[in-house]
Amino acid sequence: MTAPSIGQTVPEFTAQATSGKTVSLADFQGKNVVIYFYPKDSTPGCTQEGQDFRDLYAEFVQLGAEIFGVSRDSLKSHENFKCKQTFPFELISDADETLCKLFDVIKLKNMYGKQVQGIERSTFLIDREGKLVSEWRKVSVKGHVAKVLEAVRGLGQ
Repeated sequence: MTAPSIGQTVPEFTAQATSGKTVSLADFQGKNVVIYFYPKDSTPGCTQEGQDFRDLYAEFVQLGAEIFGVSRDSLKSHENFKCKQTFPFELISDADETLCKLFDVIKLKNMYGKQVQGIERSTFLIDREGKLVSEWRKVSVKGHVAKVLEAVRGLGQ
C-alpha cells in the first residue's frame, strides 16, 4: 500500500488511543484532522512538539480541527506522557506500525552510529472530506505547529 498523496482520500483506519478510545477516521468526517507522528514519548523534541500542539489546541478546535499524536509507544506510556504534559488531545498507539506504514513514516535513521528503523517526525492534514491536503516530512519542531495552524486556517471553516 502506498501512502496517500496530496489530494487523495486517506484510507479508513481504526486505532487504539488514550482515554480508552478507539479512533476511526470516519468518526471525524466534517472535521479537519491533524495527525502528527513522533519518535518517542517523553523525549525532548517530542515533548516540545506535543506542548506546542497543546498550547495552540484551542485555536485548532475553533477552526474545526482535531489533533492526534502517533508513535509506536504503548498506551500505558502514552497515558503517562499525556497526563504529565496535560495534552488535551488523544495519543494513538501504533505498536504494530499500521498507521506508520499507511503514511510511510518508518525510515532508516542513524542512532549512535547504528542504522535503525524509526519514525520520521511527520505531520499530515486531512480535510473535512477525508482528503490529504498538506504533509510535512522530516519536521523540525521549532515553529512547526504554527505552520500547521496556518494551513488549517487556510482551509476556512
